[in-house]
Amino acid sequence: MSDVKPIAPVRIGETGILYAQGMQAGSWLFFTGHEASDFETGIARSVLGKPGLPLGGAPRYRREADYIFERLAMLIQNEGGDLRHVVRTDQYYPRAECVNPYQRSRKALFKDNVAPSTSVLMEELLVGGANVNLSLLAVLPGEGREPRAARPEGVPVPQHSGFIASLVSGDYVFVAGQMPNNEAMNGLHPQAYRAPNAVWNGTDIRLQTEFLINSRLKAALEAGGSSLKNAIKAQVYLTDINDLPEFLDVWNAYFASCPCALTVVGTKGLALLESKIEINVFGVRDGGAIKKEIVEHKASAYMRLGPAGVRAGDLLCLSGLYAADDNGAIPAAAGSSGLRHLGVPAHHQMRAILVAADEICRAGRTSLANVTRANHFVSATDVIYPALRQWQESLRDAPIPFGFVRTSLPIPACEIIMDMWAYRPGP
Repeated sequence: MSDVKPIAPVRIGETGILYAQGMQAGSWLFFTGHEASDFETGIARSVLGKPGLPLGGAPRYRREADYIFERLAMLIQNEGGDLRHVVRTDQYYPRAECVNPYQRSRKALFKDNVAPSTSVLMEELLVGGANVNLSLLAVLPGEGREPRAARPEGVPVPQHSGFIASLVSGDYVFVAGQMPNNEAMNGLHPQAYRAPNAVWNGTDIRLQTEFLINSRLKAALEAGGSSLKNAIKAQVYLTDINDLPEFLDVWNAYFASCPCALTVVGTKGLALLESKIEINVFGVRDGGAIKKEIVEHKASAYMRLGPAGVRAGDLLCLSGLYAADDNGAIPAAAGSSGLRHLGVPAHHQMRAILVAADEICRAGRTSLANVTRANHFVSATDVIYPALRQWQESLRDAPIPFGFVRTSLPIPACEIIMDMWAYRPGP
């Protein structure tokens, strides 16, 4: 039996796919992959506006953001929560001009309480014509969970975003997505900058990663009473996925002895053109009651870049999983590429990912039924429906808390990376 409760599950069109608009797990409220869909035809009519008046009313991107936030505000309120207790947001957009209208909508709603945020550009979203994909994490009020800003020195916040760079809720510390920008955000910080004529004076990705870890992530975690050694989960976005080996070389120099769950995917672009990387992270306070625990699972070692999972209190965060072995994509997926239009490679990949995820969850003393957030990064949209069908089989048609975006991935023939959080009840 699951220890989580789906929030307002809805059937997508006339398919058998049940989307969990949210998941309530203990004191947590997860909302994953929201787009301005009516769940029946695509983008909601109120967002599309009147065909004969294409320039009438509020700007299209603003209408889209308002629609999503109105829905989420209602869902949170129905569960006994409120917007003041949102602790994290993740946004994906298909183009840069969508971002500012979304941020204006968010600012109007949250005022000065915009939670730590990550915004990146992706190739394509799930619903045709969608311009923002939003995931949100909130806590229920009470028992010392009241969020408070930590405000680390030397960690700038872009004026238009206005998010809180580091936020503490109980023993958890949430850090917004960080880039190697300077305070004025008119270029790279000098410590992360490599002059174009300095041919072998380091590499951009190494300089930027070193700077982010030492000067941004470390400072933001420590402002909340945490540290790099108590980081639980990091998401990394690379503008050039070919930078992955150099990034990992730097990353592992800091985290090999105290690993955190890790997901790395490509992005079409970041807020600063010169930035090659953005990283968000969350951790637990060094002196708190909640302790970090690494979850081991040797069988999935070639399916991920970080540890199998990391537990922190009632949360289990998995590293991003893809269907690979020590030679690359699993043979069943690589060998069935001629049947991709029938969904066969995606079927094999997703089944392998979910089997591994279930085993990792069990090693962390929970189950796949307790997954509260499943963000899928895919290289092609035709894998989405086969992937969801595999979820249906694994969860016996229970509602799924999913999100999908298309972007660049690091392993040929591996078309899916899945980023998951799960609830782990009990001591």
